[in-house]
Amino acid sequence: MFEELKPHLQDLRKRLIISILSVIVCFIVCFAFHEEIYRWVQMPIANAFASGIRGKLVQIAPAEYLFVAIKVSFFTAFVIAVPIVFWQLWLFVAPGLYKHEKKLVLPFVFFGSFMFALGLLFCYEIVFPLIIRYVLAFGNEVVEANIASNEYLSFFIRIMLAFGFVFELPVMAFFFGKIGLITDNTLKRSFRYAVVIIFVIAAIVTPPDIISQLLLALPMVVLYGVAIIILKFVNPEKTQLQEESLSIPSRQDEIQAEIEEQLQSSHKNT
Repeated sequence: MFEELKPHLQDLRKRLIISILSVIVCFIVCFAFHEEIYRWVQMPIANAFASGIRGKLVQIAPAEYLFVAIKVSFFTAFVIAVPIVFWQLWLFVAPGLYKHEKKLVLPFVFFGSFMFALGLLFCYEIVFPLIIRYVLAFGNEVVEANIASNEYLSFFIRIMLAFGFVFELPVMAFFFGKIGLITDNTLKRSFRYAVVIIFVIAAIVTPPDIISQLLLALPMVVLYGVAIIILKFVNPEKTQLQEESLSIPSRQDEIQAEIEEQLQSSHKNT
């Protein structure tokens, strides 16, 4: 059994090494610009403070900004390397696909990368500013919001990556539907369970308040609905009536073959 899995494990190791190396190369480049990148990252909280919220970003440990620079560089490196990671992921699963399915590699890499970037952009421009402004404003009349730089960055990365991967749902639905793994009814039947899972994920990722959870959960539910619509066109589940209508021609062919076989056997007997 191990001998059968060995080629797959070797291929997996190769794909992981290439993906990790691509992130490391991007990290080296990004680390040289960590100050510019972090200014872009802290812009939402800076705008919140500029709107009248009392507080500031602070460093509470001697080497805190060093870890901030490393973390923000790795985050940016991963975002830049996403197309390569998706490409390696496809190359790993491609040997198990049919020839016509392997042709989907370019659309998978392109739309996967595009939707990931769109999720990040949607979060950065719309969702995250609302979340950070709301959580900082709550109780600001009582306490000043002096936020540790590392804590803010961890919160920022967690929310951004959540939206980046959530926006992959329509893309994954399209390609899983294209290769016949799921249908529109598959997602419809799982809708209630999916909503529960979505709100659990939102509760884990966001701060413990209903506004932040809704800002993450509602787009996830909408994207789940978009995935169902996509599968309706890509791989709709056949109804029983459709299956019966499709089986009629095949049954007629079977009857015709049986008649021809009986005629041939009768001719031989005569």
